[in-house]
Amino acid sequence: MAREDDAAQMLEGVSPAYLQSLYARYSSDPASVEPHWQRWFEGAAQMVSGPSWQRSNWPPSDTDALTAGLDPTQAAIDKPANGAKAAAAAAPAAKSAPVSEDAIHQAAQDVVRAMMLIRTYRVRGHLAADLDPLGLHERELPEDLTPEFHGLDPNSDRPIYLDGALGFKTATVREIVEVLRRNYCGHVGLEYMHINDLAERRFLQERMEGKDAAIAFTPEGKQAILGKVIQGEQWEKFLARKYVGTKRFGLDGGESMVPALEAVIKYGGQFGISQIVIGMAHRGRLNVLANVMGKPYRAIFSEFAGGSANPEDVGGSGDVKYHLGTSSDREFDGVKVHLSLVANPSHLEAVDPVVLGKVKAEQTAIGDSEGAKVLPVLLHGDAAFAGQGIVAECFGFSDLPGYDTGGCLHFVINNQIGFTTSPRFARSSPYPSDVAKIVQAPILHVNGDDPEAVTFACKLAIEYRQTFRRDIVIDMWCYRRFGHNEGDEPSFTQPLMYAKIRNHPPVSEIYAERLERERVVDAHQVEEMRKAYVATLEDEFEAAKSYLPNKADWFGGRWKGLGRPDTPETERRNVVTAIEPEAMEEIGRIITTVPPGFTIHKTLQRVLDAKKAMFESGEGFDWATAEALAFGSLVKEGHQVRLSGQDSGRGTFSQRHAVWRNQQTGERYIPLCHVDGGRFEVRDSPLSEFGVLGFEYGYASADPRSLVLWEAQFGDFVNGAQVIIDQFIAAGEAKWLRANGLVMLLPHGYEGQGPEHSSARPERFLQLCAEDNMQVANCTTPANYFHILRRQMRRDFRKPLIMMTPKSLLRHKLAVSSASDFTGDSHFRRIMSDTAPPADADVKRLVLCSGKVAYDLIEARDKAGARDTTIVRIEQLYPFPSEPLVDRLKRMTDLETVVWAQEEPKNQGAWFFVDPLIEQCLAEAGAKPQRARYAGRPSSASPATGLAKRHAAEQAALIADALGIDSKS
Repeated sequence: MAREDDAAQMLEGVSPAYLQSLYARYSSDPASVEPHWQRWFEGAAQMVSGPSWQRSNWPPSDTDALTAGLDPTQAAIDKPANGAKAAAAAAPAAKSAPVSEDAIHQAAQDVVRAMMLIRTYRVRGHLAADLDPLGLHERELPEDLTPEFHGLDPNSDRPIYLDGALGFKTATVREIVEVLRRNYCGHVGLEYMHINDLAERRFLQERMEGKDAAIAFTPEGKQAILGKVIQGEQWEKFLARKYVGTKRFGLDGGESMVPALEAVIKYGGQFGISQIVIGMAHRGRLNVLANVMGKPYRAIFSEFAGGSANPEDVGGSGDVKYHLGTSSDREFDGVKVHLSLVANPSHLEAVDPVVLGKVKAEQTAIGDSEGAKVLPVLLHGDAAFAGQGIVAECFGFSDLPGYDTGGCLHFVINNQIGFTTSPRFARSSPYPSDVAKIVQAPILHVNGDDPEAVTFACKLAIEYRQTFRRDIVIDMWCYRRFGHNEGDEPSFTQPLMYAKIRNHPPVSEIYAERLERERVVDAHQVEEMRKAYVATLEDEFEAAKSYLPNKADWFGGRWKGLGRPDTPETERRNVVTAIEPEAMEEIGRIITTVPPGFTIHKTLQRVLDAKKAMFESGEGFDWATAEALAFGSLVKEGHQVRLSGQDSGRGTFSQRHAVWRNQQTGERYIPLCHVDGGRFEVRDSPLSEFGVLGFEYGYASADPRSLVLWEAQFGDFVNGAQVIIDQFIAAGEAKWLRANGLVMLLPHGYEGQGPEHSSARPERFLQLCAEDNMQVANCTTPANYFHILRRQMRRDFRKPLIMMTPKSLLRHKLAVSSASDFTGDSHFRRIMSDTAPPADADVKRLVLCSGKVAYDLIEARDKAGARDTTIVRIEQLYPFPSEPLVDRLKRMTDLETVVWAQEEPKNQGAWFFVDPLIEQCLAEAGAKPQRARYAGRPSSASPATGLAKRHAAEQAALIADALGIDSKS
């Protein structure tokens, strides 16, 4: 018989006849059966023949006390030797008091049936739990939770041998059912039997099961819980009175969340957590800011009155109150915990990966490799938790190296409704939390009208997370007292629900009456608690009238020493990005040296030999080598470099090879990890754009000293992460005064590979550009790519960098650099001339472009012998390089025609963005042409053709048009 974690599994499928045969063997020789059967027969024999012990004496020894509450198999696993000894010692007694086969048969049947009943409650007891405060859901007892279903007589007084299960040595059916319903069908329902790990199941079982198991708090603890519930309720009522008709997305109906989060902080601190990062949507956010995070009430009231959360002297467009974040320190029992609430957009659940990435960065920064000190807490709405795919993406991170955070605590505010949609139309699962089962996370369903039960669930959740470092979910059933927002009329679509809500007492009233019955408080104390809190709010309301917000703190902590750019976007903000030849030589040696005994792939060896030749000759440096030099030099200077994306270790186009594999053992070797100084990591991410990009944005937000890069497998795939781009990367600084230096690497270029492998949609990024919010670049040389990457870390400010990276240029014979391009006084160039330009005074035709098309233009121009045409590459599209372009235009004194050439269709690419900017530059330079002319593909609904022949014809036509030559020449 295999070892299992409960007797129900051990006995499942075992017939009474088989048990009789085992017992016959046991009676003759106890050692002839396995230890767990020895233990079981010992107890059964004692029970049937008349026990020599009394329940009050159980457990009989300190050793047995260790297994109290465990089922027979668990006890046998924990101490099989003891079980064998006990069985051997009991053998004479068994022989001296023979038991009839009928008695053994009956005992066997009773135990098998009782254990199956217990197992069924463990698996399905939550379906009968009392969870809905409104009683809207008919949660009848499932048939298989009745003793009759398992062949047991509920009225029988015959004792059944349990050997410690539920805390009983023996129990009647009535006692078993009573305990099971109290354990699993009260205000807390637990789903955990889907978990494969034996230790995790035992942990949860031990804390839920037992004849003495109960949720218990001290009188002081109960008063503290009541106080937080009152605060949560009175806060919402106060806002409703002072700001009539104003949206606040209140917590009304879910006030138990406030003491629940207090419990997370308190017990988290006791279990070693020093920092908690919270992400949540708008419902209840103001309440959390005020009563959990400790944001000054007067600051929130000032914002309601029109005061800005962003002082004018620091700029920013600001955001609505229920999107803002904050940070604070809370202390419980002498233990201080730092809290941060991440700002979020209205896009539900979009903040989730940002929180996880931020937590990972914080853990990395303090060396918290196990995730024991920094905890992510995500608060969800029920409809969003079930409906938003990003939730599943984030669960997918939970056990992945480089993305795991040691377990996230998920708290679902289960309103039992979406905006206006009932659950049966919003999901296809019994609970909104069922998505968590994809990672075998335990789920605690709890009645939101019982603050003690909710607090208990949070305490258990923290203990579980700190023990096993895994995700756990709390599903708090509650309701929305005032609909989606305070101006909504929910009865339009939910008349029955809101008829119940109108007559349903608030949580504080229900809980206060309970504590009055328990004589923990009296009515006078409760009223005084309400009055005292409201008086505090009144005082703060008055103080808000003269409140002035402090300067934004967005450059504190790890951001100290960084700030906002102190020069206008039109001026040069270059910094020293070149490296010393000695550093270049050292990094080159590291990235081309195969360690002894390591069997390298023969093709990769040829790549490494080619790289060695680059460093020896000082010529022909390709894209991948320049990138490795950028990464290695930053690591040497003490920075961390984190590159994440689908297949980023090798590179989508087999160009990077940042990770080598021993062809004999499969062992990994990462050369850049052997550069002394900082830290390099490259992660092959899960097949996600939305989740992973949000994660890396969060990571970069917490650690500005790290170069954090996310790479799309193909640039086209980035549209799967558009919410993160729109709401965080492009607008986060303006809305929330939060800078970020994330780099996005997006392979882009038209090589005839069809509509899904051509365009990274540069037009979308350019449309989002304003107020110096980010950088968009399309570099054409390895060295320029090297410099722009290093510039990210060398500047004293951070801006997101959107890089259109190449595909065919990775190995293009002209797209190479020399050693001198990385050293000396070299730096990033915002515009670049072609390789063999005519003198500026001889130029009549100027072709402006960006990216790969430049090389096609150069080759066609040289072939046609057009010596009056020059090609200038715009390497940085935003901020647009007006200053160097104007200087160049002024030198072209005989200029007649200016063309903007691009591979993308006219309605895509950079044309509509650069057209007015080029016009301004022409006017400022006093050039003869007043506007640029477009040369490229016509407008198209699709990014590119999927036909190679058509692609080639289109490409030839646009090149000829740009150069003013015959396309057939």
